[in-house]
Amino acid sequence: MLRNYIQIALRNLWKNKSFSLINIVGLAVGMACCMLILLYVQQQLSYDRHHEKADDLYRLVTEFVTESKTERAPTSAAPVAAALKNEFPEVEEVTRVFIPFSEDKAILRRMEGGHSVQTFYESKGAYADPTFFKIFTYSFLEGNAQRALDQPNTVVLSKEVAQKLFGNAPALNRVIRISNSNGDLDFKVTGVFESKGPSHLDTHYLMSLQTGELGAFVRSIQNFAVNNMFYTYIKLRPGSDAKALEAKFPAFIQKYMGEDLKKVAFRKNQYLESVPRIHLHTEAEGMFNKKGNSQLVYILATVALFTLLIACINFMNLSTARSGKRAAEVGVRKVMGAEKQTLVGQFLGESMLISLLSLTIAILLVELSLPVFNQVAGTNLDVSLTKDYDKLLLFVGLALLTGLVAGSYPAFYLSSFNPAQVLKGKASNSLAVTQLRKGLVVFQFALSIMLILGSLVIWRQMRFLQEKDLGFVKDQQLVVPLRTSQAKDNYRTFKQAVDKQAEVVASAAATSYPGVFVAGDQNFVRLGQNIEQAVNVKMNHVNYDFLETMGFHLLSGRFFSTKFPADTAQRIILNETAVARLGYTPQNILGQRIRWKSSNEQLDYQVVGVVRDFNFMGLQQPINSFGFTLAPWGLNYMVIRTNTPQVKRLLASLENTWKSLNADEPFEYSFLDQDFQRNYEAEQTMGTMIGYFTAIAILIACLGLYGLAAFTAEQRIKEIGVRKVLGASVGHIVGLLSKDFMTLVLIAYVLAVPISWYLMNEWLQAFAFRINLSWWLFAGAGGIAFLIALATVSSQTIRAAMVNPVKSLKSE
Repeated sequence: MLRNYIQIALRNLWKNKSFSLINIVGLAVGMACCMLILLYVQQQLSYDRHHEKADDLYRLVTEFVTESKTERAPTSAAPVAAALKNEFPEVEEVTRVFIPFSEDKAILRRMEGGHSVQTFYESKGAYADPTFFKIFTYSFLEGNAQRALDQPNTVVLSKEVAQKLFGNAPALNRVIRISNSNGDLDFKVTGVFESKGPSHLDTHYLMSLQTGELGAFVRSIQNFAVNNMFYTYIKLRPGSDAKALEAKFPAFIQKYMGEDLKKVAFRKNQYLESVPRIHLHTEAEGMFNKKGNSQLVYILATVALFTLLIACINFMNLSTARSGKRAAEVGVRKVMGAEKQTLVGQFLGESMLISLLSLTIAILLVELSLPVFNQVAGTNLDVSLTKDYDKLLLFVGLALLTGLVAGSYPAFYLSSFNPAQVLKGKASNSLAVTQLRKGLVVFQFALSIMLILGSLVIWRQMRFLQEKDLGFVKDQQLVVPLRTSQAKDNYRTFKQAVDKQAEVVASAAATSYPGVFVAGDQNFVRLGQNIEQAVNVKMNHVNYDFLETMGFHLLSGRFFSTKFPADTAQRIILNETAVARLGYTPQNILGQRIRWKSSNEQLDYQVVGVVRDFNFMGLQQPINSFGFTLAPWGLNYMVIRTNTPQVKRLLASLENTWKSLNADEPFEYSFLDQDFQRNYEAEQTMGTMIGYFTAIAILIACLGLYGLAAFTAEQRIKEIGVRKVLGASVGHIVGLLSKDFMTLVLIAYVLAVPISWYLMNEWLQAFAFRINLSWWLFAGAGGIAFLIALATVSSQTIRAAMVNPVKSLKSE
């Protein structure tokens, strides 16, 4: 019996090749999209799940509460970690991680005989306590994880960094030199690791927190209120309740921080966030980790469902539309004693067979498209079905579920035919079935139009982000990192040589530059005000000419200048927002003194200038209070403003000059506009991926529409012949056949617009600066959908209208 059913199914597929091909290709493409997105979603949800006892790992988050706002940060003061372990028995272990401020990379050197033989820049370095590997689980290829960071000047390297430094030779106990804001220090390699899975702790190397001036500074910190720059992680004892521990934090804060908090401009709250939830759900994003895009995960999961649903709808529509072709078969089987459930099983089996055939094509499509998907999504997904049996079972289960969903209605509909009627040739598509088929087409195109609208809105918002005036000049700006003490000492000489280049407009240096996370801030009050009235101001330390080089707009006062020697002594330039929050205007604040208050000291700064508000970080964030102070030398980045888009000759000249001053250091550079654009990587990835999957969803929907149009033309071929004999033109017939489908697309458009407006308006709320949802975006989406649908239907209707009526009527 089973063999008979399979033979019948294969014969039916072969007999109706075009419709079978549409079904198989549609389901294959839909399943391939769904499989790719499932792999991506699974990876995003697996972050930090590989750590032993992952559910007992937490990060301490600090809320800074002022009169006007509450801000969250994933960092705490240095002494908090030890106090937590001493105070609460449910805390099994703690560790701290520190990232050097405003540094996206450091210089690593392989040292032999006191000389460097291999030098390169490396990103994602961090300092950690010796307890780090007692909390987090890594595979150690060399060394002992439990003791790797016990001593100062020790470092553990990722497998990739170790290979860069030493090739395939052992790295253990070798010496490397690391140049960053902590100095140019030698480290002994005490371990080589590789991660067991994706983690928000995406580190390339970890140094001992006890090292150098940083280690001495950390040991000296006794104040629990300030210097909140350490990521603190906690491992709870098995069975401990994180919420119960959180409930004890107010008393802990009062006991350890109460006196220190009285001397600063904020209050503190602290809470725990589960480590496996940090990647997608943290509300306290810092410079250590970029938050994953939970919105993208949910949207892609929805798109995957929509795409597969559109493919299933195609199958349902084409199967029910062609039901008359199999009516006689159903009638004969029922007369021969076949029961309804047997027929349902047969038709469901056929749909699952088609689904399994589609699965083989889908797997091939996944294998072919995975490299492109990884590039677009910024992931490193990999799948080997000969090894990943769980994924293979997941895909087979997806195929069977797809076959069940796609074949369910056709199976019950076909098995419900009355044998007496169908054997008399009276079987026809009922009104209910026809209306359902139209409803499914409307649903398909409503989903497609929503995806088109989403793609257009994301594209327009990205264009807006790229084109908006940020308050400074970001084009034709080169950024050169200054990492070593040698590079910083030679900065003045290098700058003099740079400024002589004809292509250079200006150059300067600063602690950070637009697009780089700014960790430093200070609390300022007007003279005579209490600390509770302080305004928090983000601070950047710059040298002469930096503000001019960056093209900031001066509203009042002046920039820093060598003509005013006192600028090096507590002079400050503020932006408009800082001035307004301090209660001044850009004119009356000039010459005024504002006071910085810390827990044990205070300094008065004189305001010498006000600049127009600018966006130092991405446009997702509102403009903050911002200030600049002068620190002429010893800064982290040099910015070179050029006047030519052809920079190859300039770069070659700059590299030669750099090498003459810093012989054993690589010349590294980047472009400011590209660096700043990294703030929008998540949104750009979302836009690109949704754009691709929108195109695929539309393709699948059009396959179904193509099949229905072909079937409709086939059913009405006699009518078309009669109309042509009576004088109907080709255009009239094309319009007649296309009208019903275009009406369905119009209904889909009317349904999709309000839903899309609501969803995209919600998405735009994540940006402090955003576009308005203009009417032309919705008109454009409707126009695209109509053109695509019309082109799809016309390909069949024109062919049907061009048929010679003699051929279509000769059987009459």
